[in-house]
Amino acid sequence: MFRNKKTCSDTKSTLSVTFITTIVIILLHFYESEFMENNNVPKHLYFYSVGLSYKKADAEVRGQFSLDAIAKTRLLEQAKSEGIESLIVTSTCNRTEIYGFAEHPFQLIKLICDNSNGSVDAFQKVGFVYKNQEAIGHMFRVGTGLDSQILGDFEIISQIKTSFAHSKSLGLANAFLERLVNAVIQASKKIKNETEISSGATSVSFASVQYILKNVEDIGNKNILLFGTGKIGRNTCENLVKHTKNEHITLINRTKDKAEKLAGKLNLIVKDYSELHLELQKADVVVVATGAQNPTVDKAILNLKKPLLILDLSIPKNVNENVEELEGVTLIHMDYLSQLTDETLENRKLHIPAAEAIIEEVKEEFITWTKGRKFAPTINALKEKLNEIKVSELDFQSRKIADFNEAQAEIISNRIIQKITTHFANHLKDDSTMVDESIEWIEKVFKIKAS
Repeated sequence: MFRNKKTCSDTKSTLSVTFITTIVIILLHFYESEFMENNNVPKHLYFYSVGLSYKKADAEVRGQFSLDAIAKTRLLEQAKSEGIESLIVTSTCNRTEIYGFAEHPFQLIKLICDNSNGSVDAFQKVGFVYKNQEAIGHMFRVGTGLDSQILGDFEIISQIKTSFAHSKSLGLANAFLERLVNAVIQASKKIKNETEISSGATSVSFASVQYILKNVEDIGNKNILLFGTGKIGRNTCENLVKHTKNEHITLINRTKDKAEKLAGKLNLIVKDYSELHLELQKADVVVVATGAQNPTVDKAILNLKKPLLILDLSIPKNVNENVEELEGVTLIHMDYLSQLTDETLENRKLHIPAAEAIIEEVKEEFITWTKGRKFAPTINALKEKLNEIKVSELDFQSRKIADFNEAQAEIISNRIIQKITTHFANHLKDDSTMVDESIEWIEKVFKIKAS
């Protein structure tokens, strides 16, 4: 007839804890329906990759959007002044791209157009915009050489490293971007070490030397002039020395000491930039690989008395197409050289699946990290909030119920809180979950702010 008093109090304490859970569930159901009907969702930042590449833009258009070192710095400073907090910019002979956070991709497109000779109209015809997961995937393919003009060309990864360091020095690289760049570098190294996608000598510089060997007779006795000693120029020079056995190679660079440094290693001749027009008259083959923004070689400075082969490996183009109006001049641009496929490239294609598998593995680790990093503070804040509710309720019930078993109530309450937070965590981990939006309404319902 009469129940045990301790059992009664335990039951009441359990009911009180259950009451907390019930209130939480009711609040969630209420807000979920409110959220679905609420269209006034605050703006979010998204991760974008915007730019253009050899795939849709020819050399002339790529030249319009090319960014030199000064333009890159100017772009980053403009981004900072416009409230963009994290981005990197790369500009090579094959592509100009920005990876960064913005409310809308036009904010990033505008940065490219404002700091180059390209226009928004031109960008819309050849440019691309990737968002969130697609942007992340694109960066992995670019950094690992799968998106290179010549498959397996890994030179772009050093560009990405340099670009990140530049952004970081200006305070424009957040933890997400740093982790992403490191993941791309990791995938690039792994693909290079574990596959043969970069096997064999295939690059724009090597393709140019192959073209010279096939199209110029007695190349060992011809006069070769290399104008520009940047990365492509240096690689081309080394390939020329190695494969032509030519002792008549002359180097010219705007900054003479750079040319002298390279010439010293390879035992070559160096001339002043002021002697360019004279050396052009002597040359049988000219390789132009400068970083100038406007053509430096045109028909006005050529006074030829013999045939001349000119290879322009520059973006923007550094050889004016009017040179072809002169008899005996053959002009070849890097886009043509990049189309020359051989057995080496065909063999590389066989290793694409293995490279893609490595990318997926490293990318999945990165995505897992981003999700955990994004919602972990919210889950911790939620747990703290539920603990506050628990402490308040247990204190209230202990004063209201005689012989209140606080120890048992504590155990039960903690288990319920753990189960609630686990449910939320599993929801946020789900691939179909819109994490940003879910975090927002969790924080709004419980009036919490994750640190």
